[in-house]
Amino acid sequence: MVGGTFDPLHDGHKRLLERSFILAGSGGQVAIGLTTDPFASRKTHPTRPFNTRKKDLVDYILGQHFPADWIVEPLNDRFGSALDADFDAIVVSEETLPVAVEINRLRRDIGKKKVDIHQITCVLAEDGHWISSTRIYRGEIDVHGRLIR
Repeated sequence: MVGGTFDPLHDGHKRLLERSFILAGSGGQVAIGLTTDPFASRKTHPTRPFNTRKKDLVDYILGQHFPADWIVEPLNDRFGSALDADFDAIVVSEETLPVAVEINRLRRDIGKKKVDIHQITCVLAEDGHWISSTRIYRGEIDVHGRLIR
């Protein structure tokens, strides 16, 4: 399981998705939570509509020919289906690790099994700082982390 706004889809998001599909392997499934418009509107930068973000996400996944099955589900809050679903692992970045820890705590509280947490390292831009959608929207970097001058 993995989740995010994925807007714009940048190299950090791609690392997160690739790791998710590697963990799922052939015959596995990746559940991708994509923030809904109301949830995404809480971001500090503008976001494109859900269907536009979903199309970009789906196009990227299809272009990679990952061997695992996958599903994109609407993410209305920080947890989505992660509290109730039967799954084995959640993939997060350094930035979102606390959410995964909270998911496991809440799962334990309701009698669900703990899931493995796999943390990727954030992808760095040319300047050594994390690639982020906020930095891209500010015009500091592009989706590959190259500085915009």
